[in-house]
Amino acid sequence: MSDIVEKTLTALPGLFLQNQSVGGPAGVKASFSSRLGGLVRGITALTSKHEEEKLIQQELSSLKATVSAPTTTLKMMKECMVRLIYCEMLGYDASFGYIHAIKLAQQGNLLEKRVGYLAVSLFLHENHELLLLLVNTVVKDLQSTNLVEVCMALTIVSQIFPREMIPAVLPLIEDKLQHSKEIIRRKAVLALYKFYLIAPNQVQHIHIKFRKALCDRDVGVMAASLHIYFRMIKENSSGYKDLTGSFVTILKQVVGGKLPVDFNYHSVPAPWLQIQLLRILGLLGKDDQRTSELMYDVLDESLRRAELNHNVTYAILFECVHTVYSIYPKSELLEKAAKCIGKFVLSPKINLKYLGLKALTYVIQQDPTLALQHQMTIIECLDHPDPIIKRETLELLYRITNAQNVIVIVQKMLEYLHQSKEEYIIVNLVGKIAELAEKYAPDNAWFIQTMNAVFSVGGDVMHPDIPNNFMRLLAEGFDDETEDQQLRLYAVQSYLTLLDVENVFYPQKFLQVMSWVDASLSF
Repeated sequence: MSDIVEKTLTALPGLFLQNQSVGGPAGVKASFSSRLGGLVRGITALTSKHEEEKLIQQELSSLKATVSAPTTTLKMMKECMVRLIYCEMLGYDASFGYIHAIKLAQQGNLLEKRVGYLAVSLFLHENHELLLLLVNTVVKDLQSTNLVEVCMALTIVSQIFPREMIPAVLPLIEDKLQHSKEIIRRKAVLALYKFYLIAPNQVQHIHIKFRKALCDRDVGVMAASLHIYFRMIKENSSGYKDLTGSFVTILKQVVGGKLPVDFNYHSVPAPWLQIQLLRILGLLGKDDQRTSELMYDVLDESLRRAELNHNVTYAILFECVHTVYSIYPKSELLEKAAKCIGKFVLSPKINLKYLGLKALTYVIQQDPTLALQHQMTIIECLDHPDPIIKRETLELLYRITNAQNVIVIVQKMLEYLHQSKEEYIIVNLVGKIAELAEKYAPDNAWFIQTMNAVFSVGGDVMHPDIPNNFMRLLAEGFDDETEDQQLRLYAVQSYLTLLDVENVFYPQKFLQVMSWVDASLSF
């Protein structure tokens, strides 16, 4: 990680020195590059936190003197800001430079203003009192005829801006939605998205303009508008059902490769755009058959086309499966999605295997029988070395258990329970096993033996409801009196046998269950 930081920050001098006026003193450039580069190399060469702190404090003292000096030019201030950014990134306080960052954004030329805005966005938060000093500068830059200044103002607004000052810039940003340049329209949409996040009531009146952005001739502007729609649909899907056709049409164009190749990633057409659209469709089609029918064809096409063996296609496939199982069900589509999950579960990559197990939880919520085709693969995942994979597997096994597979699955759960050392896992798992045993037990002997294993391993950490429910079940029985008598008799005989074994330790709760059974049911 330190190598990446070093490479990134070593490249900063070139970034900020580009576009400087020709004929500037070469010594200034060399001095800046060497000082920032020397600081980065010096930090990465240190062997202790104490040495780092000492070096950074020396650097901050030098920078504080420089930015406070009346002879410091804006060019020098820009160079100081980059070094202050680096110090703040390392976790050291450079608050003395905050006001100078704002001044640099207010007074500098394009490159200096760019560095000033960058420093402000990194130094301050939305509620910082100094941010109010930047509002007039943002308003001025939004009214500028220089595209770069407008872009910088829109960028800072979409990152941090005081909520109470939104009315001061909102009309200007609305006007930018009609700008001739795509980058301005796109940044204006993102700025409005930020306003929607922090003050949704202040942008309610411009929802019609969001719809125009969705239909913008430029793909970048349309993609930016999806962020707003995803948020609004998540909060109130019924208000945007009429846009389902538009989202479906856009997804068809994306999947069909109709977008410019600039949006492709590893030959996959606009993958992040596909993912966002799939999430939106999943929200719109939930519990709505009429709306869901509009998207069945494009979802089928998405499942079919996501065949390239690349991480991003797996991401699309996962999101498509999630969408299929979120909307009103169609049996053919459900079966296709369930088969696709095998690509994940059988993958040797841990992340993909985890996503496959996660996707199976969506399948089970809709139709548990569709997950049974992966039953043996799921059981094999219990032997995976990764603990997260094991936990997800246990949850899936619990959900797909039925009367036919309960013996195999509970046996696997008990094997895992014997190996586990974490109290949370033990408590969670014994509860699941007890529930499955009570619900699907094939016979009395298996039920009592399974509960004995639960009491032995779960010990005194298990939830008290488990032994209480077990004793209540024995006392109250079922509807069949003969079956009840056999169950009680087997329980008594089982516990008498266990108590006869010498030098065996039983948990306190298990002993209490044995005592109650032998005392109450021995007759």
